[in-house]
Amino acid sequence: MMRKKTALGFSIFGLLITLYLVLEMVVPPNHYQTSTTTSNSSQHRKLLGHVEPNRIWGEKCSKSDIVVNQGPTAPLPNGIPTYTVEIMNVCPNGCNISGIHLSCGWFSSARLINPKVFKRLRYDDCVVNAGKSLVNGGTLSFQYANTYPYPLAVSRVHC
Repeated sequence: MMRKKTALGFSIFGLLITLYLVLEMVVPPNHYQTSTTTSNSSQHRKLLGHVEPNRIWGEKCSKSDIVVNQGPTAPLPNGIPTYTVEIMNVCPNGCNISGIHLSCGWFSSARLINPKVFKRLRYDDCVVNAGKSLVNGGTLSFQYANTYPYPLAVSRVHC
């Protein structure tokens, strides 16, 4: 029962992140206000406003349209920590994205992962969904078990 609550909470978190990213792309930059904060040492820092996605003019999609979130979940019975990963297609142009590859180091897991969902091909190259399209608005998720979380980042996609 606890696992379902954690997975549901993580899915809601992923949905909130997706909504935030979509709003970042829709709201005009002049809507944002910059503000300053003061730390105890009297230093001032400006908070950055709107950041445009990494897209070349005329490009249908980019790797910034794939969002990867991961968070801890209940450990395995033997105490090995587990992590849930969600990979989402948030393309604002309604595009399906295929050939999604993540940089993943020497990714490994004590829990079996369906290779059609996520598979390490070689060092720092993991493929998502067996290279097939992730539909617009679609999400893939899986769990892995290791003593520490692997940093996962989109390295390339095919539009």
